[in-house]
Amino acid sequence: MDISAEISLEVNGTLVTARQLEALLAVQDTGSQSAAAKRLGISAPVLNKYISAISAAAGADVLKTTPAGSRLTLEGEEIASAARFMSLRCETNRQFTICCSPVTEDLVLSAMSSFKTPVSRVVISDDENSIRMMKENRADFAIIDDPLYLFDAEEFEMQEISYMGMVLVDNGPTFMRYRYGAQRVAYMFMESSGREYSVDGETASLQELLGSGKSFFIDEILLTRKNIRYKSAVDPKLLRHAVTAIYRKETRSVSRLLKAIRAKTL
Repeated sequence: MDISAEISLEVNGTLVTARQLEALLAVQDTGSQSAAAKRLGISAPVLNKYISAISAAAGADVLKTTPAGSRLTLEGEEIASAARFMSLRCETNRQFTICCSPVTEDLVLSAMSSFKTPVSRVVISDDENSIRMMKENRADFAIIDDPLYLFDAEEFEMQEISYMGMVLVDNGPTFMRYRYGAQRVAYMFMESSGREYSVDGETASLQELLGSGKSFFIDEILLTRKNIRYKSAVDPKLLRHAVTAIYRKETRSVSRLLKAIRAKTL
């Protein structure tokens, strides 16, 4: 018997259909409306109609178009995350699932190349959603960048796998907050040092963060892996924080994955 489920969401009381969500996720994956339409086998006007329906439900634009392509706004990211998570919950035969953020994405994918488990899947998210997936038994292993989130994950086993420093790019007292990494640790440093600042916005886009013209914090490893250089206004060691793996129990797969990740951090 072949049983499957198709998700829809209710956004501000308005139904967003599975097909509309599929269009939003395709744009997120491809970074292009034309490429998304081609992937789905529909015309660009039809895709735009789907996206417009989601924007109407959200009461805000869910896409932002730039010369470099299209990306989701924070509202679009929130809806896309909910759609992906609900899709995972509807699966009847879940694969071994690993959660991490864009900060540690390259580390995890590199480790996966030696993990040699074809049924594994990596879900890129923020720490809060990674822990939520673990609690809802939709993930088996997660890497948490912000150690403050570990207070919400005390039921899991934990191992520190690395330490990272953060870079402060100082363009004045107005900040753009990056969605990923140990941001709470960084802003606690600002408060403890008595510096006056304001946060003007938040973004999940590294490109938007770097081009914002505002001050921001970002994990040093993310810049290094993307070969981007910025001079930090403070010693990154002052913003050093632990990166921690959480899991339910140390199975054979977990042990092998931990070993592979540690090998990549040496």
